[in-house]
Amino acid sequence: MRYYAKPLNNLISQLSKLPGIGGKTAQRLAFHILSMDEKDAIAIADAIIEGKRSMKYCSVCGNLTDQDPCGICSDKTRDQRVVCVVENARDVAAMERMREFNGLYHVLHGSISPMEGIGPEDINLKSLILRLQESEIDEVILATNPNIEGEATAMYIARLIKPSGIKATRIAHGIPVGGDLEYTDEITLSKAIEGRREL
Repeated sequence: MRYYAKPLNNLISQLSKLPGIGGKTAQRLAFHILSMDEKDAIAIADAIIEGKRSMKYCSVCGNLTDQDPCGICSDKTRDQRVVCVVENARDVAAMERMREFNGLYHVLHGSISPMEGIGPEDINLKSLILRLQESEIDEVILATNPNIEGEATAMYIARLIKPSGIKATRIAHGIPVGGDLEYTDEITLSKAIEGRREL
């Protein structure tokens, strides 16, 4: 049974595809969007289209950007000898909010998870190894999430780069196990970076 007109049903259906948005929340958002001024609703639609068309992954670090290389990789005032490896672009934003890390980043776009069929070849790992071979990086900070997959990924990368003589450190566990960097406050992240240890 259809309760709403086709365009409204379509809007609810599309909004419910977003992560964390169930049917009721999608319905509430759809009604809110329809009650907005047309120019505001169009501004939201335009922002989605512009973001989708103009954003891409940095060819150096894999972070989301509208320029290539991204602003962080292009910034020569940053410490070029330290790379912080994170799972996704949201983690870069979390680290930057802390304002204490001045090195570079490398975004893996996931973590190793044999249960889900995700191996080392399925994440942005090959470009990290090439990057380490072609630059003068002294330290790799492994800031993957403190869960089983994140730990496995960190250990795998540490073992992979150990023969090169590059120091591999792991952020300290001020972040709760099972948590995500994206939802961690700046103070906890800052303590985690200060207490990192070599693997």
